[in-house]
Amino acid sequence: MTSGQHLFGENYVQELISKYEILGRTAEWHMIGHLQKNKVKYIIDKVSLIHSVDSISLATQINKEAAKHDKTMDILLEVNIAGEESKWGFTADETIDAAKEIGTLEHIRVCGLMTSAPYTEDAETNRIHFRNLKNLFDKLKDAHFPGVEPAVLSMGMTGDYVVAVEEGSTMVRVGTGIFGERDYSHK
Repeated sequence: MTSGQHLFGENYVQELISKYEILGRTAEWHMIGHLQKNKVKYIIDKVSLIHSVDSISLATQINKEAAKHDKTMDILLEVNIAGEESKWGFTADETIDAAKEIGTLEHIRVCGLMTSAPYTEDAETNRIHFRNLKNLFDKLKDAHFPGVEPAVLSMGMTGDYVVAVEEGSTMVRVGTGIFGERDYSHK
């Protein structure tokens, strides 16, 4: 934080809570990893944006918990744009209808879309996925649904963020590039 970075994304609820206990509101927090419905209550008052809303049932739970705190929770819909079986998210075909439905929830604002492209050694191979998500994002903007205010297109990570930005990304997730590989040996 001494270098001026004050916005952090966290993949795991427990790690977000641990870091929040140390830094609190001196940092802005985003939940970027998979979020289970039963964990929403632990982060709803700590984060400003949830990147990984991958189902209507999760959005409904977020809405319920946000109501308890009298807040509107900003979210991104996670889109499995490459159709990978190992990844979470709405399919491209489901996304527009899901946004329309989720936008009706009183304590949620759909702020855009997020994807995690396939891992690859050649970032250029993900260009088509980023382009496809950008096209979907543009369709969502053109729909003008209530409760849906698409401004954020979160795509691109340490290995492919340059291509993602070239294709229209407005937010990248580059933790590995900044902090290095995660060390799981202590767990």
